[in-house]
Amino acid sequence: MVVKVKEMNNNKISLALAVNYAGKFVQKHFGDADKFLIYEWDHDKLVFVKEKNNPFKTYDEEHEHGSQKKGRAIIDLLKGLNVNVLVSRQFGRNIKMVNHHFIPVIIYSEKPGEVTSVIKKHMKWIEDEIKNRPEAYKLFTIKNGILKTIIKQQ
Repeated sequence: MVVKVKEMNNNKISLALAVNYAGKFVQKHFGDADKFLIYEWDHDKLVFVKEKNNPFKTYDEEHEHGSQKKGRAIIDLLKGLNVNVLVSRQFGRNIKMVNHHFIPVIIYSEKPGEVTSVIKKHMKWIEDEIKNRPEAYKLFTIKNGILKTIIKQQ
């Protein structure tokens, strides 16, 4: 059973963390996650909002892994939840579509508690990226520090 902690606020930054059913990050592409943990940035803290099962985990995978149809479905799902930031251990080739809608963030820990702690330390960079709203967001990689890189469109 999922308990809703608070209602989403459309003016706040919302993050979707891609985890498995046990609630841990695994070495899979964002769209292959079992579920998404939705958090909202509330001035100086990350507040858990809800969890959402990923109904598109295997969507259109019989044709090709990482299909654009699957990517678009997940984009629509998360835009409907007012998400701004996607957090995962890795992203697939659909990142070239994703970064036009969300800031993709790669993390290295398996534990959401550690990840939210590290993200809190670097939220000023994410806020700055959203505020400046480029044509396409950069990829953030957070380990000990933070690295922003341009995603090459082909």
